[in-house]
Amino acid sequence: MDIFGIARLGRFKDIVAILIKYGFDDVADRLRFPGKRFSKRVDAIPQGKKSWGRFRQTLEELGPTFVKLGQILSLRADILPVDLINEMEKLQDDVPADSFAEISSQVSKALNQPLEKVFSSFDEQPLAAASLAHVHRAVLRNSGKTVAVKVRRPGIQKIIEQDLHILEILAPYLNEHLEISETFDLVKLVDELRRAIIRELDFSREAQNMRIVAGNFSDDQTVFIPGIYEDYCSESMITMDLAEGLKLKDLEPESYERKREVARKGIKITLQQILADGFFHADPHPGNLLILENDVICLLDWGIVGILSTELRYNLADFIEAIVQKDAERTMDLLLDIVEERPVKISERGLQRDIQELIIAYHSVPLGKIQFEHLLTEINSLFRRHHMKLPGDLTLMFKAMITAEGTARNIFPGLDIIAETRPYIEHLARERCNPFTIWRRLKRQLLQLSPFHGNLPRKIIRIIEKIENGELDIRFHHENLERLHRSIEASSHRLSFSIIISALIIGSSMIITTGVKPFLFGYPMIGIIGYLISAILGLGLIWDIIRHRKM
Repeated sequence: MDIFGIARLGRFKDIVAILIKYGFDDVADRLRFPGKRFSKRVDAIPQGKKSWGRFRQTLEELGPTFVKLGQILSLRADILPVDLINEMEKLQDDVPADSFAEISSQVSKALNQPLEKVFSSFDEQPLAAASLAHVHRAVLRNSGKTVAVKVRRPGIQKIIEQDLHILEILAPYLNEHLEISETFDLVKLVDELRRAIIRELDFSREAQNMRIVAGNFSDDQTVFIPGIYEDYCSESMITMDLAEGLKLKDLEPESYERKREVARKGIKITLQQILADGFFHADPHPGNLLILENDVICLLDWGIVGILSTELRYNLADFIEAIVQKDAERTMDLLLDIVEERPVKISERGLQRDIQELIIAYHSVPLGKIQFEHLLTEINSLFRRHHMKLPGDLTLMFKAMITAEGTARNIFPGLDIIAETRPYIEHLARERCNPFTIWRRLKRQLLQLSPFHGNLPRKIIRIIEKIENGELDIRFHHENLERLHRSIEASSHRLSFSIIISALIIGSSMIITTGVKPFLFGYPMIGIIGYLISAILGLGLIWDIIRHRKM
């Protein structure tokens, strides 16, 4: 099905209508979208806002698929404009709740039994209603335990599948017609969106994420991850401990010491996840945090997580340390080690100059005053200027760090982020130098070589024998040199013809001057024939040059 085929879908017409409503009729017109003809029937809103603001409103009205698309865009500060990123970070996916009858039916379907058999009570009004799911308070019948039930919205999968189908058809078409495709592959973006949103729709994956994090923080009494009730969970539903506490905005303004400790705990939890565990919450914004009794921090909504390998965490720690030490050359080397796609024509001298300027800009700033948010934003701009792309999980990490620091500084502006980070950097340095770690890495490398160890001596002996017997041939395979080969061959042929023609002309001239018989028209016949052959060959050579436009 092509773009004109999907124009028959009602959902596509809705998309075009919303584009027109928010003042993007010029885009629809430029892309020759089918359905543009009914634009006169769409009531456009007043165009007082800038285009990125209207783009955000467009995504919000288009629904959950497009809200998630915007949230993915908000992670790509390494390649997208700052103004667009700022607008995408404002995206809201709060929408009116579905009817309780629909939610009750969805829960019963997920449990394979009536809702009343599992829960003695189930609040009809949700605690929260987002684009993908509801969260309801309930009480388990068998234990009397008060729980939170997160349930997927009925019919949301069908809507998202239809939107993804439309986007997958539109993406190649948009790649050809929009300038953004020069820096952002829309086909890959839609593929990334599909993976992200399908993962987030699978609540069994979210439950697994919560179990992993709960295990990582099992010895930390300052963190609470809601427990999961396995018997009442499925792909469309999670039953977990109900966490009730203060939101960050509700902290008393005068509680200076308390705010400082909460801010420190919050940033330490994020650093622990990123630098120590390598498994982290991808969006630790204030709405996903609760302050429980004794200022225990509760983290909610584990639908999207990031994962960092051990080597990437080591490089990341070195990278932070190199910036703090103001070592531009080391910073550049580490930066090139962690990029996902290193540009072919990158100017290392220009990159090092930009890094040096970045370091100089922070040189006079005391370590305690350095803000990671500004630093990471500058690094993202550097990536964008040099057309470098971060790995997906590293972009999530940048986003998580920026969000966590912004949240912590909103609570306590004087927080020293570098001081909180240093113990984790030092721990990674000690871990890397630990004999057990060194042995484990060496063992892994030896295991990678193990398939070769049996055949390696025999292969080395065979190579040495071939060298001794003069049987070792080194062959070069040239690619994309066919055109050059043809040009050289054609030039050599023309040069040969030119030499032959010159020889015929000189030889014929000598025969004519000597008067060798027989004669034709009073001149030696052999000389005249030589001239004729030279003329024919010369005309053929000229025609060949003109035909191939080779001079």
